[in-house]
Amino acid sequence: MKPLKTYEKEREYFNVAKLKRGGQHFEIVIDPDLAIAYKEGSKIEIHDLLKSEHIYADAKKGELAPEKLMHALFETEDPLKVAEIILKEGEIQLTQEHRELVRENKRKRIVEIIHRNGVDPQTHLPHPVTRIENAFEEAKIKIDEFKTAENQIQDILKHLRVVLPIKFEIKELAVKIPAQFAAKSYSIVSQFGKITKDDWQSDGSWMVVIEIPAGLQNDFMDKVNSMTHGGADIKILSSK
Repeated sequence: MKPLKTYEKEREYFNVAKLKRGGQHFEIVIDPDLAIAYKEGSKIEIHDLLKSEHIYADAKKGELAPEKLMHALFETEDPLKVAEIILKEGEIQLTQEHRELVRENKRKRIVEIIHRNGVDPQTHLPHPVTRIENAFEEAKIKIDEFKTAENQIQDILKHLRVVLPIKFEIKELAVKIPAQFAAKSYSIVSQFGKITKDDWQSDGSWMVVIEIPAGLQNDFMDKVNSMTHGGADIKILSSK
């Protein structure tokens, strides 16, 4: 961790997460990539994404939040616990430079997914990357830096199809998530596609049927198996 004083020369380059509670501002200085991944559901320890284990009233000025105020509003003075609340309930503010970098990386990932999965409905051939990128410009596609690439695909396709005929093959999968991982799995599973059926079992496990782009099948399986330590049961029901 860097000492507080070393931030003085870097204060214009802060990436912070902030939360307003009880009329007061609370901020933490973050590693932006790790913080975004944490918000997207990745398993990351809070202390690993903090640049400094301090809670600030104003990070750029180096003003720390009073501990008594934290205790009154968060019922704890533990900076890691307060930081966790800020990340879950607050917003991440990135420098313009980093915001553009994140958007560009996610744009490339989305173009890759579309190129890998999408075909021209008439020729049944994939669109070249250059054609997809030109369509992004023509359709004025906006990339959300705080959503995963997978979670933006369906909305982007709606806008892209106005200027580029494109079809995705869809896989229908049935997934059973063990009880100990079920509660936290919804946000991760749902980002890959459309949940058409789900049911909570008497043993606490979660049964779900989901439709996803065919090209995301391996990524989806890897993510679910990683999250459940290989304990999930995944079956392919159909392709369409």
